[in-house]
Amino acid sequence: MERYHYSAQDFSTKEGAQAALLRLLEPLKPFYSPGGARVELGVTSAHYENGSIPMEAFARPLWGLVPFWAGGGREPDFEALYRRGFENGPDPDHPEYWQTCRDYDQKFCEMAAVSYAVLLTPDKVWEPLSGRGKDNLAEWMWEINRHECVASNWQWFAILTNLALKSVGRPYSQERLSFGLGLIEDYYDDGGWYHDGAGGEKDYYNPFVMVSYGLLYAMFMEKEEPERCARFRERARAFARDYLYWFAPDGASIAYGRSLTYRFAQGAFWSVALLAGEEVLPLPVMKGLIARHLAWWLNQPICDNAGVLTIGYAYPNLQMSETYNAPGSPYWALKSFAFLALPDSHPFWAVECAPLPGMEPCRYLPHANMLVQHDGRQAVALVPGRLEMEPYAHTAEKYSKFAYSSRFGFSIARANYELAQMAPDSSLCFRVGRYCYQRDVAQPGCSIGPDGIETRWSPMDGIQVATRIEPIPTGHIRTHVIDSAFDCEAYDCGFAVNADDRRSPARGAEGPRARADCGEDFCAVASLEGDGRGEVLLPDPNTSLIYPKTAIPMAVYRVHKGVQTIRTQVDYLA
Repeated sequence: MERYHYSAQDFSTKEGAQAALLRLLEPLKPFYSPGGARVELGVTSAHYENGSIPMEAFARPLWGLVPFWAGGGREPDFEALYRRGFENGPDPDHPEYWQTCRDYDQKFCEMAAVSYAVLLTPDKVWEPLSGRGKDNLAEWMWEINRHECVASNWQWFAILTNLALKSVGRPYSQERLSFGLGLIEDYYDDGGWYHDGAGGEKDYYNPFVMVSYGLLYAMFMEKEEPERCARFRERARAFARDYLYWFAPDGASIAYGRSLTYRFAQGAFWSVALLAGEEVLPLPVMKGLIARHLAWWLNQPICDNAGVLTIGYAYPNLQMSETYNAPGSPYWALKSFAFLALPDSHPFWAVECAPLPGMEPCRYLPHANMLVQHDGRQAVALVPGRLEMEPYAHTAEKYSKFAYSSRFGFSIARANYELAQMAPDSSLCFRVGRYCYQRDVAQPGCSIGPDGIETRWSPMDGIQVATRIEPIPTGHIRTHVIDSAFDCEAYDCGFAVNADDRRSPARGAEGPRARADCGEDFCAVASLEGDGRGEVLLPDPNTSLIYPKTAIPMAVYRVHKGVQTIRTQVDYLA
């Protein structure tokens, strides 16, 4: 399939943005079932029932189709498919029935997309249904009120589902609405940021769900709950002032946390804010953020040869996936197309895309618990590491490295037998015997402020580390005080730099220094204390989220039994 090259200009007009959406959706058509209620995209599985996987793939394209329809877009094939699908999927007598649910059912997540459709485009998905079809769909959506939802961002799925039932005059659960909204309030911290559940991480689930769904709620409940809706809107405005710093000038966003296969859902907050009539930043800035973000993502090789979105990040990569990622999961990314619902007369379509406003070189985001650096090319987050054990895959790599970049991404370990398998970029990695260990959970008592981060952690029994990270104009300096019960080797690693041999990469080490370059991208490390030597690691391929082949510059230290201090400078900012 021939790839289309995107620029921000492609999203400056409604026609251009609609065309981009349809290029993403068109390849799905051959995979819809005869009854339209299922989409069979692949054979990989997830932790939930295999029977729910094609239902998920049916629901997730709605995140793009609904605003497309709401904004006046016409595409007869998809309209016909979803008329059939909404008639047949909830029908217990149809072979494509979506089935009843259980506690914590994956289909509750997909009910949010169904509810989005009922709320915004009832003329496409509700009104064309037969009387029995409406009864069946309402009964199927009521399943969410019969079962438990995960105590996390999932509470929003029950809220939106009951809101949708209410909007079409069907029975809904005020009790479940109130319960869910109460938990959402409990998860709120400050400055626009939520925890994802009690103690959950602050990551992309804020723009994916927590803040964005608050704006959707405000769109439909302003008259009934003006005070709550005003709070959701004010939180969105506060969140925008911080979240802006996660984006680089080229449109990329910091690769950090779980669920990164949802890719350009990173930009959904800006789009949903526009849909909700909330200009959280000047309109030209919001347009520029959305346009550059979508263009950056759609220029990455994120689709297979049929044009279907893959599991992965900047290229197909099952290694970094979660247990809840099935073939249709990546289409959650289409949330970023919410701006297509804006009417033709909206000033968004007339303004020019503006660049990022003046960004501080290093901004402390207290409510996100990170320092974010900007240099005109990339955004880099310095973090203290996660404090809670989580049941998701590779959470150490996704939350507990020292730094996360929009340009370099981060790497996922294949195994911990060899350093190349570990791919420990932006980490202090210890090799003890034949095994490698890096930071998993930070210990309580870490501190973070404008001048740096102090954190204590233990990669394994017998080694304790106190780390200070100090931002500097060219990158940051790490100081580690290591208390070890045995002799071993430690590797203080920089970012994983592109090592594609077609791009003429360069790398080298001399004395205490090591460096890797590729085009304008570079990362250099230097041992400042502890008698370290420079080396460059060539990790296993497909460990990085951004580049299939990488090189990691590092400072290598001999660690002796007892207490010692090592200090490493890492440079990556122009």
